[in-house]
Amino acid sequence: MGFLDRFLKTPNWGVHPEDHKRPAADVPLRLFPSPERIFMPLHQHVGGAARPIVMVGQKVLKGQLIAQAQGNISAPIHASVSGTISAVGEVTAPHPSGLPFKAITIDSDGENRWIDSEPLADPFSAAPEEITKRTAAAGVVGLGGATFPAAPKFALGKRLKVTTLIVNGGECEPYLSSDDRIMRDYPEMVIDGARLVMHAIGATQALVGIENNKPEAIAAMRQAAAAFPEIKICPLPALYPMGSDRQLIKVLTGIEVPSDARAAETGVLVHNVSTCAAVHKAIRLGQPLVERIITINGGAIAAPGNLYAPLGTMISDLFAFVGLKEAPSRLILGGPMMGTPLLHDRIPIVKGASGILAFNAAEAFVPEAGPCIRCGNCTKACPMGLLPLEMAARIRVGDLEGAEKFELQDCISCGCCAYVCPSHIPLVQYFSHAKGELTAAERSKLRTEATKRLVEAKTARIEREEREKLEAAARRKAERDAAKAAAAKAATPVAEQTQGASA
Repeated sequence: MGFLDRFLKTPNWGVHPEDHKRPAADVPLRLFPSPERIFMPLHQHVGGAARPIVMVGQKVLKGQLIAQAQGNISAPIHASVSGTISAVGEVTAPHPSGLPFKAITIDSDGENRWIDSEPLADPFSAAPEEITKRTAAAGVVGLGGATFPAAPKFALGKRLKVTTLIVNGGECEPYLSSDDRIMRDYPEMVIDGARLVMHAIGATQALVGIENNKPEAIAAMRQAAAAFPEIKICPLPALYPMGSDRQLIKVLTGIEVPSDARAAETGVLVHNVSTCAAVHKAIRLGQPLVERIITINGGAIAAPGNLYAPLGTMISDLFAFVGLKEAPSRLILGGPMMGTPLLHDRIPIVKGASGILAFNAAEAFVPEAGPCIRCGNCTKACPMGLLPLEMAARIRVGDLEGAEKFELQDCISCGCCAYVCPSHIPLVQYFSHAKGELTAAERSKLRTEATKRLVEAKTARIEREEREKLEAAARRKAERDAAKAAAAKAATPVAEQTQGASA
C-alpha cells in the first residue's frame, strides 16, 4: 500500500457519529477576559500532584511558579493570572464523584502582568536535553486529554531512538473543535512546536494526521509546513476513534503497536497539536502552560464556540460569558464519547480540558437498555478487534476472569460498541466496572500475598529467635558445666589426684 493510499482507505473499524462541530468550529476564536478569581488545581496531569510553594497573601505574576512537580512523572503549576494568593484549599474535582481536591486560589488584579521570560534564542543549536528540560519546567502535558507530562515522553523517545513523530490533529470526538481552531489560527506555532519536539526526541520526520472534515485546518497547516519537507500533512477519513494513539499510528504508518508495548518501542511517538503549540510557547517565548483553547458547545449554550481562557477559570464563568439558553440537562468535560460527566459548573478548567459540553434535554436523553440480540455490530465497530458481546455476557454473570480471557484489558473505553448497539446496552460502563473490579482484586491479591510474606517472615523470625535462644541456653549450660567441673577439679587435694593417677 502506498504512502498516500494508506490515508485514503477507510478502516473497517470505528463509527461515524454526527460531528456537531459546526457552527462552533467556524466562530472566530474569542479571548476570555481575565476572571476575578481562578482556582489552580495541583493535580492537572498524570502522576504525582504538584506541591504548593506559595503562601496566602503572597503577590504573584502571570506565569510564576506556584507549585513544584513531585517525582519523575509530575508537572509544575504556574499562575494563570497576576494577583494575590487568597487560599490553598479544596475545590470540586472534574470527576463524576464530585470529590474535592487541592487547589491554589488567586484573586486577579486584572492586569495580567507576566513574569520576565527567558526564551531560548536558538533552540535548534541547543542540546535536545535543553528542550526537554524547558518543556518540563513549563508544565507542558498532553493537551489531547491524556495529560501525561510531555518531558518524560521526550526522554523516552530519545532513549528508544524514535524516528517518527505523529502530530495528532484528528480531534475525532463530536462537538469538540479546539484543536481545529489552533490549527486554523496558529498553524505556524503548531509546526514550529512539532519541529522542536522532533529535535528533542531525534525524529527525522513528522506526520500530521488531520481528519478530512477540517478542510480549513488542513489548508492552513499545509501552508505553514510548506518549507519543511520532513513534515507531511496527512488528511484522514473522518472516523471515530481516529484520534486514538494506536489507531492513528496504524493508519499513518502501518505499524501495529502490541497491546503490552508502548508506541515509542515501535519507533513512533504521538503528541497532540495543542501540545506542540505549548512547546513552541515554552521554548520560543519562555511562557509556561497557563491558558488554552477550550470548546464551549451543546444545545444549552447560547453562543457556542472556542475561547482562549486561563487555566483555573470556573466553568460557571465561561457559561456566563457565552450565555445559556436553558439550564443544562447534562454537563461533560471533554467529548460525549469519552468525556467526564460533571455534577455542576462550579469546577475549574484544567490543562486537559479540551471542551465543556452543556447538553439540553434532547441531547442528554439516554434510551432504556434492552436485551442483547447478538447482532455483532459492536464487534464490527471495535477499533481494538475485541468481542464486546462476549465480554459483556460474562460480566453480566460475574465471570470477570472469563471476560479477561477475551482481552478485556485491551479495551480503550472509546464507546464505539455502545454507540452502535441497537439495544442501547451500556457496554462501556460494563467494561469499566469489570476492569475496576479486576484491578481491585489484583490489588487485594497483592496485599494478601504481601501479608502472607510478612506472616511467613515473622514466623521464620520467631522460630529463628527461639532456636537462637535454645542454642544460647545450651551454650550457657555447657559453659556452666565446664566451669563446675573445672572448679571441682581445682578443689580436689593434690594427694588424692596423685593416688587417683597411680591407681
